[in-house]
Amino acid sequence: MTEPMTIAKSSKDIVLLPQMANRHGLIAGATGTGKTVSLQVLAENFSRIGVPVFMADVKGDLSGISRAGSSNPKVDGRIKQLQLKNFVFEDCPAAFWDVFGEQGHPVRATVSEMGPMLLSRLLNLNDTQSGVLTLVFKIADDNGLLLLDMKDLRSMVQHVGENAKDYTTEYGGVSTASIGAIQRNLLELEQQGGDIFFGEPALNLDDLIQTNSKGRGVVNILAGAKLINSPKVYATFLLWLLSELFEQLPEAGDIDKPKLVFFFDEAHLLFNDAPKALLEKIEQVIRLIRSKGVGVYFISQNPLDIPENVLGQLGNRLQHALRAFTPKDQKAVKAAAETFRSNPDLKVEQVITELEIGEALVSFLDAKGSPGVVERAFVCPPRSQIGPVTEEQRKKIINESTVFAHYQKQIDRESAYEILKSRRENGAGSEEEAPQPKKKAAAAKKKSAGSGRRSDTIVESFAKSAVRSVGSQLGRSIVRGVLGSILGGGRR
Repeated sequence: MTEPMTIAKSSKDIVLLPQMANRHGLIAGATGTGKTVSLQVLAENFSRIGVPVFMADVKGDLSGISRAGSSNPKVDGRIKQLQLKNFVFEDCPAAFWDVFGEQGHPVRATVSEMGPMLLSRLLNLNDTQSGVLTLVFKIADDNGLLLLDMKDLRSMVQHVGENAKDYTTEYGGVSTASIGAIQRNLLELEQQGGDIFFGEPALNLDDLIQTNSKGRGVVNILAGAKLINSPKVYATFLLWLLSELFEQLPEAGDIDKPKLVFFFDEAHLLFNDAPKALLEKIEQVIRLIRSKGVGVYFISQNPLDIPENVLGQLGNRLQHALRAFTPKDQKAVKAAAETFRSNPDLKVEQVITELEIGEALVSFLDAKGSPGVVERAFVCPPRSQIGPVTEEQRKKIINESTVFAHYQKQIDRESAYEILKSRRENGAGSEEEAPQPKKKAAAAKKKSAGSGRRSDTIVESFAKSAVRSVGSQLGRSIVRGVLGSILGGGRR
C-alpha cells in the first residue's frame, strides 16, 4: 500500500490517501490566497509516489515544478512553523505542452476526434446549425472521407452545401443559412489557432501517463496563458481531453493509487453557458472516470462555480480564504461552509474569511471513503521552485524530451480536402457520382462492427455525439465525442 501523502499540518499531519485520490477534489479560494501553491504541492506529492499529472498553467508560474526549490525566508519560516523534518528541495520530471506549439510540444487533435458536439460549442452554433454539422460528419463517415484538419472540415461543409439536394432523401434537409454560419465560425476559429490545433500527429494519451527512470510520475504542464484568452476554447479542449481519457482507458476498479491526476484550473469556464445536454455529459464523465483510475481536481475561486451534481462528487477539498464584502459573498461563504463535515471545535463559516495566505480548511476522504472532519491547517511548502523557469530552461526540457521528434513536425496526408479537390478538378459531383469511397466505408463498417446498423436521424446522431471516421483505417466508423461509449455506441 502506498504511503499517505502529507499535504498540510495543523496540530497533526493532514494526509491524502492515495487509494482515495481518484475520488476527485476541489481547491477553492479568492485570488491570492494560495490556490496555485496548493495545486503545486498536490502535484509534487502525486509525482513522488509515481502518479503522472496533467495540469494547465493559466498564470504561467507552474513551470517551476520542473526545478528544485531553494531556501528563502517565507519557505524557511513555514518549514520551521510546521516542524517539517527531513524536508528536501527537489524537482519533478516534467513535460511541456502547448496548443499553439510555442511553449511546449504541439498538442493536436483531429477534427474527427473532437466531434460535432464539442465543435458546436466551440463555434457557438445553435441547435439547427449543430444538427447540420452532425450531418456533415455523418456524410463524411459514410463516404470514407477523413476529417483531420480545418481545411478538411471546411471543404466537407462546402461540399455538403453545394450538393444539399443529393443528400435530402437520406439525411434530411440542409439549410444554406446554417452552412454559411458554420463556415463563418470555422474561419474565425481558424484565425484563433484552430489551423494549428487540428491535425496530425494527434496527441497520444499514453504520452501523458509516463514515469521516469526513478519511478516518479511525469508532470505534464499545458501552457495556458495564451489559451485562456479564448475561455471557451480552453474549457472545451480540456473537456475533450477528459472524454478521450474516459473512452480510451480500461476499467481499473479499486486501485492503490491513481493512474493519472487531472487538474482543471479556472473550472468555472467549463460550466459557463454550457447547454443542459452537455452539462449532463460532463457530470457523467466526472462520475465515471474515477473507475478508470483518473482523479480530477477542480480549481476555482468559489465552490458555487461548480454545479451541485459535480460538487457532490469532489471528496477531497482544500478551501482557502473567501471574501465576504457583499450579501452575495456572504451567501457564498455560508454555502462553502455547509459543504464540509462539521467540526465542533471550528466555526467554519467564520474561519473561511479569516484564513491566512497558504492556510486552508482541509477535508480529505478517510479509508472508508467518508469525508474527514474539516481541519484548519497550513499547506506544506513546495519542494520545487515557486514561480516560472526561464525560457532557456524550458527549451532544454522540451528538446531533451523523448517525444520531441514525434510531435514537432506536422503531417498532412490525403483526407477529405484532397479527395474533394480532386473530384472537383475531375468534374465529379456528389458522392453518388463517385461511389468507391462508399464501398470502402461499407466494407470497413462490416469488418469493424460485425453487424450493420440503420442510418440514424440527425437527432439520434447528435445524441450519440456523432459518428465519424478516423485515420488509422479508412472509413472506420466509431462513436466518439463526449461519452460516446456510454450513450449506446462505443469504439468499434
